[in-house]
Amino acid sequence: MNLWLFKQEPDDFSFADLEAAGKTLWDGVANPLALKYLRQIVKGDKVYFYHTGKEKAVVGEMVVSAGPQKDANSDDEKAVVVEVIASKRLKNPVSLSQIKADSSFSDWELVRIPRLSVMPVTITQWNRIQELSKETL
Repeated sequence: MNLWLFKQEPDDFSFADLEAAGKTLWDGVANPLALKYLRQIVKGDKVYFYHTGKEKAVVGEMVVSAGPQKDANSDDEKAVVVEVIASKRLKNPVSLSQIKADSSFSDWELVRIPRLSVMPVTITQWNRIQELSKETL
């Protein structure tokens, strides 16, 4: 099992929208590095849902229910989607400012490459987010 973080503007599709829908195809990824990561994802991987925009916080967890497949709604041959299901909402969102203030995240792409929408998460980073949210794995 691998760990990931996906970013989304909550005005377009929020974690609450995912909870209501139950599952969704994660699409619209165009950045080459983000697409590279998206192609590495497999069924069963765990994913943090990060709200961009004004909120800028990790708000929930998802599980990948279907691995990469061609994006049927895109003309880009390289575009792929994965299916995710809502797993749980974090008790307390973990803000980007909390993450930036914690030295254990200094080398994380969330801090170093802020426009990247799909990125890996190490087990240490995953567990630290859990701690900051007052939850444990």
